[in-house]
Amino acid sequence: MRTRPLRWTRREWLSAAAAAGTLGLAGKARAAPSSTVAVARCPFYDSGVMAAMQKMFDQIGGIGKLVSGKTVAVKIGMASPIRERTDFRPAWCTRWSHPAVIGAAVHLIGQAGARRIRILEGSSEDDHPLEENMLIGGWDPAGPLTAARNVEMENTGFLGAGKNYARLHVAGGGLIYPAFDFNHSYKDCDVLVSIGKLKEHPNTGISLSIKNMLWALPGTIYGDSAGFETPALRPFGEFTMLYKGFRQPPEASPAEKDPASPREPGYRVPRILVDILRARPVDLAIIDGVETQTAVESTAVEAAAGRKIHLINPGILVAGRNAVCTDAVAMAVMGFDPLADRGKPPFESCESVLRLAEEAGIGIRDASKIEVAGVGIREALFRFRN
Repeated sequence: MRTRPLRWTRREWLSAAAAAGTLGLAGKARAAPSSTVAVARCPFYDSGVMAAMQKMFDQIGGIGKLVSGKTVAVKIGMASPIRERTDFRPAWCTRWSHPAVIGAAVHLIGQAGARRIRILEGSSEDDHPLEENMLIGGWDPAGPLTAARNVEMENTGFLGAGKNYARLHVAGGGLIYPAFDFNHSYKDCDVLVSIGKLKEHPNTGISLSIKNMLWALPGTIYGDSAGFETPALRPFGEFTMLYKGFRQPPEASPAEKDPASPREPGYRVPRILVDILRARPVDLAIIDGVETQTAVESTAVEAAAGRKIHLINPGILVAGRNAVCTDAVAMAVMGFDPLADRGKPPFESCESVLRLAEEAGIGIRDASKIEVAGVGIREALFRFRN
């Protein structure tokens, strides 16, 4: 059965989510929406990326109405450490959003009439300009910066070019946090695009367009460098606060709702991700699955995990207007069941962020009920585990 995509504005989404209120947090929200997801074959990072992405955008209803005349934020994936590689392979091909995918998205967004485009990513290592971190990672930022008119970059791991942090409240009250303090770019944008990588993660099972949003939070507030009274001047260290909850954010920022809740990463991180989506919804999700790696999103696997990293070439791209639906289809393409939860692959040690997001009314996760355009799930299937 084909379902008609729902295309809500950010204001409509926040209003509906707020109306759900505490019912949404208890898993009794209104029925989560479904939206078309497009899958395309793309075996290489070459000129075929642009053609594949244009076709996907057409298949999900076009992006003109979404971005025309708007300020568009493009959250890419460049998780620290910046200098480490997997088997000497550039991180763009293993765990980061590839610049060819970023550039194609920026070009098409600009072509569709965007007024301004900001490419965003945080860092847990430094307060360098994002352009500098891209150079350190081995890519000339001139490509994405010249893919359209009025393109700029910002490292959102700290205050950046803003005068103050921007507080965005979680619709419905939040599961872990009632609100977050973001870099100004996440409030100043009209449209938010998340470009994630097709990969796994030990604390969230999958690391796709939703998990990509964890790094939208500034390390100066939610990272190990955070002050106890005010944010740090520059980010440094991991997001231990988010994963293990060993302390609260600085006094100037909203604290957790319940400091006595479980401190386990597999409980906390999926819920924090849902809170982030309800504070700043993703309007367009894109997943780079041309080249990637298995097992983890970092460059090494813990010995206790009993797994090895394999560099792979699924040769696909995925795009959709609803991040939950998009991640559900991508998860199915990886050979996993989007309806799985804790105890079943890939959620052996964590709860399903897709289940929590569906219960919050953000989007459905049952791939059989999501309209898939382009290449079907069976045709695109690339199992991440035997």
